[in-house]
Amino acid sequence: MNKKKILKKIKYGLRFLPDKMYLQIYYFAQFKKFINFKNPKTFNEKLNWLKINDKNPEYTKMVDKYEAKKYAASIIGEEYIIPTLGVWDKFDDIDFDKLPNQFVLKCTHDSEGLVIVKDKSKFNKEEAKNKIENAMKYNFFYIGREYPYKNVKPRIIAEEYMEDREYGELRDYKFFCFDGEPKAMFIASDRGIGETKFDYYDIDFNHLDIVQHYPNSKKEIKKPINYKKMVELSKKLSKGMKHVRIDFYEVNGKLYFGEITFYHFSGLQPFNDKKWDELFGSWLHLEK
Repeated sequence: MNKKKILKKIKYGLRFLPDKMYLQIYYFAQFKKFINFKNPKTFNEKLNWLKINDKNPEYTKMVDKYEAKKYAASIIGEEYIIPTLGVWDKFDDIDFDKLPNQFVLKCTHDSEGLVIVKDKSKFNKEEAKNKIENAMKYNFFYIGREYPYKNVKPRIIAEEYMEDREYGELRDYKFFCFDGEPKAMFIASDRGIGETKFDYYDIDFNHLDIVQHYPNSKKEIKKPINYKKMVELSKKLSKGMKHVRIDFYEVNGKLYFGEITFYHFSGLQPFNDKKWDELFGSWLHLEK
């Protein structure tokens, strides 16, 4: 069992702890200090404050990977939604004969139940079943105490496989939005080869010297063709919310909605320089 799986089991084993106590323990392990819940200042502190104090049941559909598509489509249109090939309650209900040669399986309730199939003739069904069914056992809420996930129904969806021809991968374009205004973004690359890179930019696409968990890419990162449209749609999808991260994909010149994230890195990952934690925190106005 790898380190990540062991850590997940430990976190889940602590689900009996009250939310605030659990978060303080986890936060201290990462930051060597406790969260100031009475007067949070930094971005990470405020994200954890929101976990405890902002429990809108509407958030559940925004993080459910099946329901979020319908939610986003109602705001920005179906043309930006990756087609769903099927949705099931159990792995054994999937009829793989009806799926195309290439597809992606995802669990609706977490970020780990992901299986990418580029060639169905080489698809290891048993391995995929083990991964999906293991993910289905967990309530993702207990890993980071992110309230929106608490009541998501665990299901499995299949989506069309997407890959950009220019980069040979599916890059993520992720926008940090505050009170309906995107302020910064980052690009996730090289995930398919297990060497994930994160590159952060201000909203005018100037590269920022932010490192958070993953290193910057050493390759040239081009501004996406649909960047202006991404900013526009981010505003629409984040309208009326204190803070959300809106994620997109760009595939062969076409723009697709990815997901809505309420707590970047679950509010539990330090920046390379605390000035960024403070700057992002200054954009998040809890008093509103």
